[in-house]
Amino acid sequence: MATLIEQNPLYTQLPVGQEVIFVVSNNTVVANQLQVRFLADVYISDTIPTVISSSSVPTATFKTTPNNAGVGIFDFKQVVENYVGADNMAYNYSEYKGVSTTDDTPHPVHLIDKYSRNKKAARWLTIQFKTQYTDANGDVQTVQEVNSVDYQIFNSYLKYTDELSIFNNDFGFDLGNFNLSAPTNKFLTNAPATQYANLEDYGTIAFLAPNDNLSYIKLTYNDSSGSQIGTENVTRNYSNGAYTNYSSNIVKKLMYFGCFPANLQNWSSTFQALVSAGTIQGGSIEVRAFDVSNNEISKTYTININCPNLKGFESIRLCWLNQWGAWDYYTFTQKSIRSISTKGSTYEQLAGTWNEATYRVDSYKGGKKAFRVNATEKITMNTDFVSESENDMFEELINSPEVYILEGYQTDGTYSALNQYVKPVRLTTSSFTRKTVANDKLIQYTFEVEKSKTLRTQSV
Repeated sequence: MATLIEQNPLYTQLPVGQEVIFVVSNNTVVANQLQVRFLADVYISDTIPTVISSSSVPTATFKTTPNNAGVGIFDFKQVVENYVGADNMAYNYSEYKGVSTTDDTPHPVHLIDKYSRNKKAARWLTIQFKTQYTDANGDVQTVQEVNSVDYQIFNSYLKYTDELSIFNNDFGFDLGNFNLSAPTNKFLTNAPATQYANLEDYGTIAFLAPNDNLSYIKLTYNDSSGSQIGTENVTRNYSNGAYTNYSSNIVKKLMYFGCFPANLQNWSSTFQALVSAGTIQGGSIEVRAFDVSNNEISKTYTININCPNLKGFESIRLCWLNQWGAWDYYTFTQKSIRSISTKGSTYEQLAGTWNEATYRVDSYKGGKKAFRVNATEKITMNTDFVSESENDMFEELINSPEVYILEGYQTDGTYSALNQYVKPVRLTTSSFTRKTVANDKLIQYTFEVEKSKTLRTQSV
């Protein structure tokens, strides 16, 4: 009377935004017993539940009855996606300007000096299946349990165009191209390998390294002519905000690395010297990962540093949650328009004074007055001319549930709460027309955002 898992996800790395299908069976019980149901005890945690016993407390328990084929089918998508989320804050023991991240000194993940571990973006999933039935005496019987393998779940989703693999009825998406082990592997982004940023811009890349492959990230600095003017190797270790090694029973598989110009200004004396000398302006930063044998295990990502805008346009940098649960960034350097709209409530105020010994005519009193003013700020931004390779990134921007304006490098006050850096916004642009060189020649996009928080003012 064995309970069997007939179908499960093909790969152990699971984007939660997909069908998480399990099919279980117990032919003997289904054929010979009454009131048969299949149970699934779902365990989701930061550590692998190494031993599931009768005393273990599942995250959730689900039941289903056999279908016409005598099997139970479960889809856990809506369950698992509630237990992962965006990493907005850095993990403890990362750093910002040399100050360690703690519960008392929290830092946004975008501002980290070097590395940060994940907090909510990745967790472990294990499921124990059982078969229950009611015997002739009316007693409920539970027969042999069977455990799934341990899955790593990530706060990512699959597009309908993402190619699935299938083998022996098990299907899934292969994240192998993101598991850093070869020069063609990618960081967790669909953004192009060449990006642009101002000297004051913050930003991170995220990566998977489940096999403990990544030893260090190499930064190569080039001047405006493309000549190399400096390099740095940033080791993945505890003192740099990372894990020294990847234990098998703790989620340490997703990490962030601050590689944009402002992150480097936080800590790197080499980069600071290039900024002071004026040699990095108009140049670039090349970012690539290496293993312990000095083999390149990622694509090369190039961050071109924008020259100062001579037209005086205000730069606005957006960051948003991308398909893979990490962050993408773009700096709008062209014309932007800020507008403020108000929608308040009013009341009729009596003229003069009515609660004093004599009536006094006060000219400032009387008539319709504003009781409260609810003001919101909208910003319309324009990209520079861009390439077709950036279309996927902009499509994810308009589809992202979390979008923020990210302020640039600045001098912080003593005991600063750092609340001035990350500002939540809502993208009000509701449509995106994909442009191509063949159709449109020059490609440029316009986006509008609305600040999520109303502007503060006095209330009467």
